[in-house]
Order: sequence, then C-alpha cells, then structure tokens
Amino acid sequence: MVRQLVLGAMWLQADPSAEGIKALEEKRYPEAVAHFEKAVSADANDYAAHFHLGLAQSLAGDLERAIASYRKTLDLKPGLYEAELNLGMLLLERKQTAEAAKLLQSAAGTKPNEFRPVYYLAEALLAEGRAAEAEEKFRAAALIDGKPPSVHAGLGRALLRQGKLKEAEGPLRQAADSDGLLELAAQHEKAKDGAAAIAIYESLIAGGLVNPAIEERLGELLLEAGRPEAAIPHLEKAVKGSPTGANQFALATALLRTKQADKAIQTMENAVAADQNNAELRIAYAGLLRDQRNFQGAAQHFWKAAQIKPDSRDAWSGLATMLLSLENYTQALAAFDRLEALGNPNPGMYFLKAIALDKMKMHKPAIEAYRRFLDSSAGKHPDEEFKARQRIKVIEKELSRR
Repeated sequence: MVRQLVLGAMWLQADPSAEGIKALEEKRYPEAVAHFEKAVSADANDYAAHFHLGLAQSLAGDLERAIASYRKTLDLKPGLYEAELNLGMLLLERKQTAEAAKLLQSAAGTKPNEFRPVYYLAEALLAEGRAAEAEEKFRAAALIDGKPPSVHAGLGRALLRQGKLKEAEGPLRQAADSDGLLELAAQHEKAKDGAAAIAIYESLIAGGLVNPAIEERLGELLLEAGRPEAAIPHLEKAVKGSPTGANQFALATALLRTKQADKAIQTMENAVAADQNNAELRIAYAGLLRDQRNFQGAAQHFWKAAQIKPDSRDAWSGLATMLLSLENYTQALAAFDRLEALGNPNPGMYFLKAIALDKMKMHKPAIEAYRRFLDSSAGKHPDEEFKARQRIKVIEKELSRR
C-alpha cells in the first residue's frame, strides 16, 4: 500500500506556517520546507510547525530530516496521533520496525477504528516476527476496510509464518499475491506435500506468470511425482527461457522416462556443450550414454569429468567400469587404482578390479583382489561372492600345475 501521510488540523499562528500550508496544498514541497523551517526558527516550541515541517520534508523525499522533525514534535506533544502515525510509517519504511511498532501501537490505540494505524501496526508486527499478533491486526484492518489487496496479502504472510499453510492460501489468492503464493508453495515442498505445491505452481502459470525458474521447479516436481509426460512442456519452456545444465538434465530425464531416448541424448549433449566444465553434468550424461550401451561415449565423458574434478569417486568409478566393459583392462586397472587411492573403496570395486586382473592373467594379484572383495562384502553380495570363490579355486589350480 502506498504510504499516505496525514495533515494535522492544527492552529497555526505564524505567517510562515500559513505560507507553508498553502505550499503543501499546492504540492510545492521544497518551498513548504523553507516556510516551516522559518516557523520553527521563530518558535522552537511550536509543535504544529515541527509536525508540518516533517510532513513537508517527507513529501520532498528527505526522510531522515522528516523523522527528526516528527521526533521533535512528539517531544513537544507526546501522544500526538498524526505524528505517531506518520513517524511510525516512516520508521517502518526504514526497517526500524521495533520503534515503528511501538508508535503504531499507540496510534492504533488512539483510533482503533481507523484503517491506517491498524494496518501499518500489523505490518510492523510481522516485520518484527510477531506473526500471531500481526494476524490479529490484519484481520482487524480487513474488518475496517477489506478492499486493499495488501491487507489480505499481509494476513496470508502472517499465517504462513505460523505454519498455517491451508489458511494462508485463501488470503494470498484473494490478494493475487504471486510472491506470497510462491512462498506458500515452497513451504508445502518443505512439508513434503508436493501435490499442493504443484497445484499452486500450475495455477500461477495458468494465470499468466512467466518465469522459467517456476516452470523448471514445476517440471521437477512432476518428475518426482511420476508424471514425466506432464513435466516435459514445463521443462521445455524453462530450457527455452533460460537454459541451464540442471533444467536440461531434468528435461532429458523426462524424455528418457517417456522413451524418447534420442531427444534425451541430444538435450544432454546440448547441456554439456553449454557448460563444458560442469563435472556433475558430464557424469550424468555419461550415465545416460552408459544406459544406452554407448560405452565408448560414456567412457570419454567420465574421463573428462575426472579431469575437471580429480577427487570425484563417481567419475573414476564410472570410467573404470566403462573401460572394463570395453575390455581395456590396463587403463581400467589404472582407474581402479586411482579410485582406491581416494579412500573408502567399496566391495564392488575390488570385485571389478579382480575381474580386470583375472582377464590379464595376473593371477596372484587377482586372487588377492577377490579375497579383499570377500572380506569387505561379508555376505552382502552372495552371487558375486560365489563367483569370486569359484575363480579363486580355478586360479589356484592353474597355479598349482606350474
């Protein structure tokens, strides 16, 4: 709501004050300031002149001096409604919410049936984090005048701050407060209520909101909800409006889940081309190529990801696995060694490394790797453990014949 300042109905004795009032009425604010400055110089105890000086200064855009003039007014005339209201609104605008709330509380107490002191008190209380009190005052303001959208928006925000999500939606929609509704959707997401968040995002977009980030988030939520077909048009809009690695990856995922593998690969290729130093993006693309059994392409991107981010276990693990699938055992072993050097190797790594060593006829290292796999697996991978034991027996027999 646009701040509106009140003009006190006060008796003015001095001619400068009369001239100042005339200048105010004619919106000649700098001239009004000059006249009221003369008035307060003539009589420093004239609270009316100080008040109107603050009003003129405020309307002229000199808020700091206006605040000082209103403070002086209240020093001379404590509890003056017009000064408390105007100063409270200015302090609220300047984010000095604690003092603003105190002044507006007094002003609202003086005129509890006036809209402005009650409404601005609610805003100050909300800014102070006193959401329950703010809710009460917003409701009171709405009873006085329910037309301004800001009243309903404020009430919705006050309810949001208290976690009253279902109650908040009505006022926010009544106010057509898209920012508030976006905040509500985010709160629904935190509460793991994706369906409620989806409904809000869809309504905002249907209402004409153009925002690639919202399209992207809606698409991601639809993906999470198992609705990839519904996600695709939103993700396509997000990519068209503001292409990023993240939204192109999400679009590729949706395309893949709807069995549009060629489009998915092309989308990921575009994403990587646009952000070539993004290791995570390359790893994701490599995984997609791997799933399509393009092991050579996958290996290339896992390798590039490992160069960008040398401490990435995902990159080295993916590279080693692809090289093993390509029967490039020497380079696969080098990748497995690099992965092991990163620490915390898992049982699967030892098993795959053992296979590479076995294929290269490096029998003793292969047996050692199989045994390390068995020690670390400890019954968690029974099929692979059976294979490892069988290979150890076969290799040992071969060695015994020599």
